[in-house]
Amino acid sequence: MSISRRLLLALSSLNLLGPLARPAKAARGTADVMLILAVDCSGSVTQQRYALQRQGYADAFRDARVQHAIMNLPGPSLHVAMFQWTGPDQQVVVIDWVIIDSYRDCQWLAEEIEAVPRQLHSGGTSISGAIEKAHAMLMEHQLPGARLVIDVSGDGANNRGARPEPSRDAAVADGITINGLPILFVEDGLEAHYRNSVIGGAGAFVIPVENDAQFADAIIRKLVAEIAGKSPASSPLLAQTLRG
Repeated sequence: MSISRRLLLALSSLNLLGPLARPAKAARGTADVMLILAVDCSGSVTQQRYALQRQGYADAFRDARVQHAIMNLPGPSLHVAMFQWTGPDQQVVVIDWVIIDSYRDCQWLAEEIEAVPRQLHSGGTSISGAIEKAHAMLMEHQLPGARLVIDVSGDGANNRGARPEPSRDAAVADGITINGLPILFVEDGLEAHYRNSVIGGAGAFVIPVENDAQFADAIIRKLVAEIAGKSPASSPLLAQTLRG
């Protein structure tokens, strides 16, 4: 990295370059990682739990560990999109594809995520529908050489639409990795459901969340692993399950 780029990144991190501007909209070119954040907004997700998910992702993009992972991509070039999901055909894109490759971009994304209102409240829990939506978005915008990752968080097993395994397998066949962040507040056996029926692809993993206090750390670990293309570090608080 050149001295001038290092200086620009340092100034950006201190927010000395004026108001935050929207990062470049992702377009044809190249990318290191293309990451979709799929956030559960089904009826079992209380407003408090939705806010926990939203704030967790926002805080993660302000975290030095996540920023370090982004800045150390070869490009660096992380393309990110986020959607909310419930039923089989109920997904709403709340942040369309943007390029995140500076500290200012990370700060902008954190503020955007914090401002996203909840747009879905019911319709069941269709993880298969969420995977199919993310799969389609990645295929539509796929860039040469990019690692393709779907990040699914949720508090319930698939109970609407098709079973998730065929949707997962179709995505994996196209080179996509699906990782899971099951929130274990509501439903017994959810970690096993994510492990057996949701995650897949090279290096795929599950980081289960057992209580509110673990949530922020779990998202940070998950994003660092997804961006860097490595397995999450082991932790006595966060059991991990690897599949790949």
